[in-house]
Amino acid sequence: MTATTESTYSQDWVPDTRTLLIGDRMVEPEGERWDVYNPATEQVIATVGGATPAQVDDAVAAARKAFPAWAALSGEERSRHLHRFADVLEAAADRLLPSIVNEVGTPVSLAEYLQVKMAVDEHLRWAAEAAKVDRTVHLGGYDKPHPTESDVVHQPVGVVAAITGYNYPLNLAIFKFGAALAAGCTVVLFPSPRTPLTTLLLGELIQEAGLPAGVMNVIVGGTEVGVRLSSHRDVDRVSFTGSDGVGAKIMAQAADNLAGVTLELGGKSPSIVTADVDVKKIAVEMHLRWARNGGQGCAALARLLVHQDQYDEFLEAGASAFDQMVVGDPWDRATNVGPMIRADHQARVQGFIDGSVAEGGTKLLEVTTPLPEKGWFVNPVLLGDLPHSARAVQEEIFGPVAVIVPFKDTEEAIRLANDTAYGLAANVWCDDLVEARRIAEQVRAGTVWINGGGAMRPDAPFGGYGRSGIGRELGEWGMKEYLEVKHIQWRL
Repeated sequence: MTATTESTYSQDWVPDTRTLLIGDRMVEPEGERWDVYNPATEQVIATVGGATPAQVDDAVAAARKAFPAWAALSGEERSRHLHRFADVLEAAADRLLPSIVNEVGTPVSLAEYLQVKMAVDEHLRWAAEAAKVDRTVHLGGYDKPHPTESDVVHQPVGVVAAITGYNYPLNLAIFKFGAALAAGCTVVLFPSPRTPLTTLLLGELIQEAGLPAGVMNVIVGGTEVGVRLSSHRDVDRVSFTGSDGVGAKIMAQAADNLAGVTLELGGKSPSIVTADVDVKKIAVEMHLRWARNGGQGCAALARLLVHQDQYDEFLEAGASAFDQMVVGDPWDRATNVGPMIRADHQARVQGFIDGSVAEGGTKLLEVTTPLPEKGWFVNPVLLGDLPHSARAVQEEIFGPVAVIVPFKDTEEAIRLANDTAYGLAANVWCDDLVEARRIAEQVRAGTVWINGGGAMRPDAPFGGYGRSGIGRELGEWGMKEYLEVKHIQWRL
């Protein structure tokens, strides 16, 4: 592909690493092989091999062997290792970014921050500092049946299986291994087989950063490899990002060993627009937000709940957003909507659109520019005239498709917002901040932004209610997913 604007990155570059990282060795994979595609061109950009069951066992054993020494390091020592790793990742940005653009399809203009800079500069650096924190809680005295005092201390869980989704391969990995390593755990990192290249590159960078052998291990593979890892008797915690259906299976696999799980799953996140808002100021921003990364984001605010008095004006105000949506070559800096990850996912997303129209829904706004001849693209569309019970309103589409539903008053908006199996994120647009806060506290979601909120804070928890998952990532809440709590009590 030839971009229409110049770039400082090598646009055809993909990592040449095809080896697994197990302990201190780069190991040739001995399992099944598969092709990795560029979703914007449909071209095979790499062929990779997966781990065998024995190699999964070796990776877990390496993490288990490394755990005592890593856990015994001071927080300051682990912090220095993590900052060094962040230094290496920063220096490798010119490799990480094209790897992500070419295997995920995120437009380069978005990927520079969302896929790379945010992950390293903000989230990994925050985890490095969090490693230094002494989380001991002194409970003080207790006099029954005789005087005692108590401390509550936090100790690392052990070996963590970190299983990531395809849409943000570096971000999702750092959300997991950043906190796990800072807490004193060791990690086996396992990416989606759709986007393994960036994670395989991490194996090289881990060695370059000088992390002790076995502290982080990298393996790839298909479903059987994932099952072997998540059900492994020597894995103490499984952290997974992906669909709720797969999350439920992973939870069952981990249950045999009573291993803990952290599950960051899907969403059908609402964006509520109250009657007092000037929709001309927000409509374009709302549409451009749910469409970014091709709508392939678990917290995409793609369920638009708009006050009935604002409905027509909102549609009119938002029409220009679709003129600003450029679908195509991710290396063209004018592009802001990239491809779907694979042909089957493209067909699934298009099926939601076609099925909604067949059920009586309407394409209220859409991009009508002809799609590129190659690539698994879908033109963004806003669907309306659907009941809130419709499949497209209730299910996560994971593509550039939003739905709009009018409401008559705030209480109905809250009811509709909560009328879903998910509860990952939400947004409330409201000029009255007191009322906005009241609404936010009644919406059942792990993150609620008011008037667009801000960037994803590394010190704030991320995760959801219901089928959006279990536990939290990021911030102190994410750290505690990888820490056991121990009460120590002594007689005075």
